[in-house]
Amino acid sequence: MDRRIEKKKWPLKRVTIYVGSGAILLVLLFQFVFADRRSKLKIDREKIIVSTVTRGEFQENIPETGTVTPSQTFYLDAIEGGAIKKVYAESGTLLKKGQLIVELTNLNRELSVLSQEASLNESINRVRETRLSLEQNNLNHQQNLALIQNELEKLAPKYERDKQLFDGGYISKQEFETTEADYKYYLKRLEITSASYRKDSMNMKSQITQLNESETRMIKSLKRVGQILDNLIIRSPIDGQLSTPQLFEGQSIDPGQRLGQVDVVGSYKVRVPIDEIYLARIHKGLTGTTTYAGREYTLKITYIYPTVSSGAFTVDMEFEGELPKDIKPGLSLRMTIALGESSDAVLVPLGGFYNDTGGQWIYVLNSDGTQAEKRRIKIGRKNKLSYEVLDGLNPGEKVITSTYQNFSDKELLLIK
Repeated sequence: MDRRIEKKKWPLKRVTIYVGSGAILLVLLFQFVFADRRSKLKIDREKIIVSTVTRGEFQENIPETGTVTPSQTFYLDAIEGGAIKKVYAESGTLLKKGQLIVELTNLNRELSVLSQEASLNESINRVRETRLSLEQNNLNHQQNLALIQNELEKLAPKYERDKQLFDGGYISKQEFETTEADYKYYLKRLEITSASYRKDSMNMKSQITQLNESETRMIKSLKRVGQILDNLIIRSPIDGQLSTPQLFEGQSIDPGQRLGQVDVVGSYKVRVPIDEIYLARIHKGLTGTTTYAGREYTLKITYIYPTVSSGAFTVDMEFEGELPKDIKPGLSLRMTIALGESSDAVLVPLGGFYNDTGGQWIYVLNSDGTQAEKRRIKIGRKNKLSYEVLDGLNPGEKVITSTYQNFSDKELLLIK
C-alpha cells in the first residue's frame, strides 16, 4: 500500500539559490551606491613630474628680451637738400665734436642766399643813411642856435647902450630903432628855432630807436641767412662713432633726409619691448637682471616710451655698476624684470600643466603616491620659477606639474 509523502516547502537547494541571488544583489547595490564611479586612467610614474607645494617669498617678474644700444645717439639729418660735394668720414669712424662728415652743394640755395644778403645789406645801408641824415639835421639845429645866441650876445649890450644914448639925445631915433629891430628879430628867431629843435629832438630820439632796432633785426637776419649755407656742411655734434649708409659724391639728398647717426662710445643701455598688459605696472626705477658671460648684472628702468605699437611698449634700462665686458650694440639679452615688492605666498613650480588647465585645476597625489585626484585651484601671479597659489593647495602637498595632454581630463589617475 502506497504511502503519501509530504513535500518540503523550502528545499535546501532553493534556499541556497535565493540566498546567493540576494547576496549578489546586495553587492551590486553596494557598488551602485558606494562604489567610486569617477573616470580613471593608469599612468607610469616615470612619465610624470611630481612637485611639492611650498610656502615662501614670491617675487613677481616677467621674462623679456632686450637689445643693447648706445646710451646716447645723435641723428644726422640734412636741414638743406642738395648733392653731396664731398664725403669726409666713412661709417665706423671715431669722430671729434665739430669734425666734418659730409659737405653738400646747392647752387639755387647759394644764389638765393646771395640775393637775400644783398637785399639785407642794402636795407641796412638805407637805415644807416637815414640815421645819419637825422643826426646831421640835429647838428644843423645846434649850429643855428649857436649862431643866434652869438648874435644876441653881441646885440644885447649894443641895444642897452643905444637905448641909453637915444634917451640922452646922443643918437638918432632911426639908428636906435635899427638896433632894437635886430635885437628883437634874433630873440624871436631864438624862440622859434629852440621850439623847432626841441620838437625835432623828441622825434629824432623815437626815430633813432626804431632805426636801431630795425638795423639790429636785419643784422641778425643777415647772420641767419649766412648760416643757411653752413647747413650744407654736416659736422659731428659730439665725440662718438659714426654710423651711416653708403654715401658717395653726387648723391642727391632731400631736406630732412637722415644721413646717419653718431653714438657715444663706451656707454650702453638696453631697449626692452614689454607687452602692453603690463603698462600700468611698469614705472621708472624698477629693476631687472640679466646674465652675460656667466655673470649676473642688474639694470634699472630709466625711461618709458609712451607709444604702444603692435601690442607692446618700450622701456630703456641702464646697467647699475660695472658694464659687461665686450658688450656691443645690437646684442640681444634675456632678462627678468621684477614687478613690485616680494610677498609671502603658497607656491607651486612652473610646469606644462598650466597650459592644459589654465591654472584652474591640478592633480594632487594621495599620501602614498598611488593616486592623483583632480582638484580645483586658483592661480595668481607667476615668476620665472613658480606660480602663486591663492586657493586650493596647502604647503607640503604633492602635485603633478608636467603636461596633462595624455590624461584625457580624467578625474583620477592611478599611478604604477
